[in-house]
Amino acid sequence: MARLQKILIALGYLMLALAVLLLPAASAWASPVTVFRSPSCGCCRLWSEHMEAAGFEIEDRVRENMGAVKQRYGLSAPLESCHTAVVEGYVIEGHVPAADVRRLLAERPDITGLAAPGMPMGSPGMEMGDRRDPYAVIAFSPEGYSIFAEHP
Repeated sequence: MARLQKILIALGYLMLALAVLLLPAASAWASPVTVFRSPSCGCCRLWSEHMEAAGFEIEDRVRENMGAVKQRYGLSAPLESCHTAVVEGYVIEGHVPAADVRRLLAERPDITGLAAPGMPMGSPGMEMGDRRDPYAVIAFSPEGYSIFAEHP
C-alpha cells in the first residue's frame, strides 16, 4: 500500500511538472484570429485583447474600408458590428465572447460564422462599468440565422 501511494504521488508530481512545462506552449496551439478593424476603433483593440487573454493569437489588420471587408465575407446589415475576424474559416463579426468562439471551433457546425450585431454594452471590448445589456450571438449562413448563445 505504501509503495502504491509513493507511485501515485510521483505520478502527481510528474503531471504537475508537465503542466508547468506545457503551459507556455498552450498559446502556440491556439488558432490564429485575423482581425480586420478601422484605425480609429478602440473597442476593436479591446476585443482583440480579450481574445489574446483567452489564448488566441491575433493578427491585426487595420483597414480604412471596412465595408469592403464585410462584403468580402458576406455580412449583411442586420449582422454588422465594428470589426470582422476570421478563424479557421469561420467569420466572427463584432464582440463575440471568446468562449463562444471556442465552442464554435469545438462543435464545428456547418455555418459561415457568428455575429454579435451592433455594439452591445458589457460584451467583450464594450465594458462600461457595471452596465451589461443582454444580447445574442447569432449563427449565420446563406440559409439563414439562428441564436448560437444568449448573454443576459
